[in-house]
Amino acid sequence: MEKNRNYFIAIALSVLIVLAWQFLYMNPRMEAQQRAEEARQALQGDASQTSSPESPGAQSTGGGNLPGGPASGQAAVVTRDQALAKSQRVQIETPALVGSINLTGARLDDLKLREYHETVDDSSPIITLFSPADTTDGYFTELGYIQNESIGATPGATTQWTLASGDKLTQQTPVTLSFTNDKGVTFTRTISVDDHYMLTITDKVDNQAAAPVTLTPYGRVSRNHKPQTPSVWVIHEGFIGVMGQDGKLSEHTYSNIEDEQYTHEKATSGWFGITDKYWAASIVPPQNVPYVARFSHFTGGQSSYQADYKGDDLTIQPGQSTELKNLVFAGAKEVPLISKYETDLSIPQFNRLIDWGWFYFITKPMFQLMDFFFRHVGNFGVAILLTTVVVKALFFPLASKQYASMANMKRVQPKMEELKAKHGDDRMAMQQAMMQLYKEEKINPIAGCWPVLLQIPVFFALYKVIYVTIEMRHAPFFGWIQDLSAPDPTSLFNLFGLLPYDVPHFLMIGVWPIVMGITMFVQMRMNPTPPDPTQAMIFTWMPLVFTFMLASFPAGLVIYWAWNNTLSVLQQGFIMKRHGAKIELFDNLKSLFRRKPAATK
Repeated sequence: MEKNRNYFIAIALSVLIVLAWQFLYMNPRMEAQQRAEEARQALQGDASQTSSPESPGAQSTGGGNLPGGPASGQAAVVTRDQALAKSQRVQIETPALVGSINLTGARLDDLKLREYHETVDDSSPIITLFSPADTTDGYFTELGYIQNESIGATPGATTQWTLASGDKLTQQTPVTLSFTNDKGVTFTRTISVDDHYMLTITDKVDNQAAAPVTLTPYGRVSRNHKPQTPSVWVIHEGFIGVMGQDGKLSEHTYSNIEDEQYTHEKATSGWFGITDKYWAASIVPPQNVPYVARFSHFTGGQSSYQADYKGDDLTIQPGQSTELKNLVFAGAKEVPLISKYETDLSIPQFNRLIDWGWFYFITKPMFQLMDFFFRHVGNFGVAILLTTVVVKALFFPLASKQYASMANMKRVQPKMEELKAKHGDDRMAMQQAMMQLYKEEKINPIAGCWPVLLQIPVFFALYKVIYVTIEMRHAPFFGWIQDLSAPDPTSLFNLFGLLPYDVPHFLMIGVWPIVMGITMFVQMRMNPTPPDPTQAMIFTWMPLVFTFMLASFPAGLVIYWAWNNTLSVLQQGFIMKRHGAKIELFDNLKSLFRRKPAATK
């Protein structure tokens, strides 16, 4: 029993240290880094870490330079509405998207997500994903060809395309753009979109010149800003891609790329882009043209981050034509949709766009189970409760062994006390006698540890599901919990909203964290009070400490923990009773309120 207690204390202290490290060190550190980055960008002004956007040397290639950052000659930063009004545009309107295509550069730089709002209030603005380059929040996708004067002008960032057919891009009606250069080379671009977030961009290049032409295709996702909220260790935000036949996921944070540009070796398959917690923009280049991918940071003018590719040169003979097809994903990282794209469009490991983490083999199935329940009950909070029941049922055989081991340890407790009295301070003899006792009684003292070890990855997997998947965003439970991915919004220190004042963030101890603390307290009181005063103090204060620490966690996770504790108490009581072991809960609770006898002189 002593070994089990020590083990539980070690596990609890380890978790506590991780939580304290995140709460007291990492969060302030990330906020300080963000402030330092903002100050650095303000001081740098026009200083350039790499070459100026679209200047010679941005990325040297055989035929010219790959654009980097916003358009060259960019004017002062303007508002989004002003930027949209400066250029001719083709409207986009689907069930999931609304926005426009900029005919200058044929850029996708105006895109909003119709099904997602900024807050839980449905009257709040919908999410803006893309904005023009000359705005503070510039974010866009652009496809073109690196400039090569020997074949005349090629489509790039400043090319003025002509609308050849279609007046609005919808899921039923594609649009076609055209551009013919001074050498007789015609570029025809057809853009189509499905009813979600995948655009198909097909370029037909027709060479009516008298000589062969050589083209170098490129594509880029560029943004002028990082996410406003600092990233946390549990999720990756920044550059991402699976490029090449090895199928290896490549992830790089913004700070990584600020320090050093990343270039991936030539590939013939895959995808790349920029991901946020819930949204992403990515390009799937033509899978039949070898390309080199690059992640870069530019600080000329506005600071910008860019994921791009440069394809191998394509030669088109006079009178001949060729086609290139790029796929562009721009939208919400909905799990079933991302998986469907991976399967239907043969995009290798596109599901890794969602950060399932190290325990993806647990995280993804757990989400699928939770999503299965959601489709039947219509409430993700209830789905979490049902998923917890399934997990507890799967672990029941192990839990049964754990509690049976605890019951057996209780049963031999008198014999262990006799051994302590017999051997005194002879620790070697005591250890040998205990091992002999375990052997005679057929007790495995380590058996109680395995369920705890195995449930730790399950806990972190569930945390990942609740924190990362967009399905949990703004998903309500009951009552005051309107967003399972956000902390409980109530606080004990203003009587859960009855008193008319706000409380500091660290005092936001809501109803569900309190419920979780109570269930944790009850669960710990199911076992005898440790004889060691230090252990007893830890067991007494741990529920209170965890209540404060977990108050800032997503409400869905706290609800899970409270429900899991409740099921554990019921499960432990059932198994202990079946093995004839005494349940210490009521005696322990009584002892809390029992007056201690006065010390005798």
